[in-house]
Amino acid sequence: MTALGRLIPIGFLAALPPLFWAGNFVLARALRADIPPIALSFWRWAIALLVLLPFAYSGLWRQRALLRRHWAVLTLFALLGVTGYNTFAYLGLQHTTATNGVLLTSVTPVVIIGLSVVLFRAPLRITQVIGVLLSLAGVVVIAIEGRFRLFGELQLNQGDLWILAASLDWALYSVFLRWRPAELEPKTFLAAIIAIGLIPLSGLYIWDLASGHRFEPNATNLAAIGYVAVFPSVLAYVFWNRAVTELGPNRTGQYMHLIPVFGAGLAVLLLGERLHAYHLIGGLMVGAGIALANGIRLRKSDGRADRHVR
Repeated sequence: MTALGRLIPIGFLAALPPLFWAGNFVLARALRADIPPIALSFWRWAIALLVLLPFAYSGLWRQRALLRRHWAVLTLFALLGVTGYNTFAYLGLQHTTATNGVLLTSVTPVVIIGLSVVLFRAPLRITQVIGVLLSLAGVVVIAIEGRFRLFGELQLNQGDLWILAASLDWALYSVFLRWRPAELEPKTFLAAIIAIGLIPLSGLYIWDLASGHRFEPNATNLAAIGYVAVFPSVLAYVFWNRAVTELGPNRTGQYMHLIPVFGAGLAVLLLGERLHAYHLIGGLMVGAGIALANGIRLRKSDGRADRHVR
């Protein structure tokens, strides 16, 4: 285990990426008229790579033979985790409502478990199923503001479809992390997939610029890009990959249910919105579901599979 894993409890570590991603969603939604989605995705990862390179350069050079050997699987992770996920999410937030976006994003842990079972025959216990359903129910309570009549008003639009694509994308990334080359250092792995993912993303950005989509580089926009480059990018990915290593994709995936909980809290703190009873009830349900889903010991076969993720 790394020094980071010894100093910070793994459950707390797994909860940090949802916090950072909630801030990412809040900013992307708030600035959707100011920063085009593809531009936000490109600059997020370009700056993230610049931030990471001083720490990862020696590893990239030292492990260059490993990088060449595993270029195919690294490209897969790059396309899913860098080029695809955030671009899909930002495109979705241009069109979907907050209720639909949060509700659709919350299905990611369920998709992770489904893919693990279907693709890798991962063991599944009843306590995991109950935990998933309980935390998902808590997310629903928050998403519909405690008013169940809103279910009849939910309609899928192109934004919803992009969010669903992002959810499937991230589920695949999390499940496939078992294929991550064990010999690669975490910083080397992350820097490599960012660099590879930026190649197709650069092409998309050039096309987007040619289409006339630009933004003003004012203080607010630059600060927002700085945040999404460091916290939901570099730090969140390092913490998430480490959590998947320790807990496995199924258990770690349940922490995705914290995104709408943290989102509600950030809205209260940053946007002056009020905290309602449904926030508290839903948050308690999410926490109880995560505790239930993670309060069990995985079978040895599942643990062996997860230990391939380094």
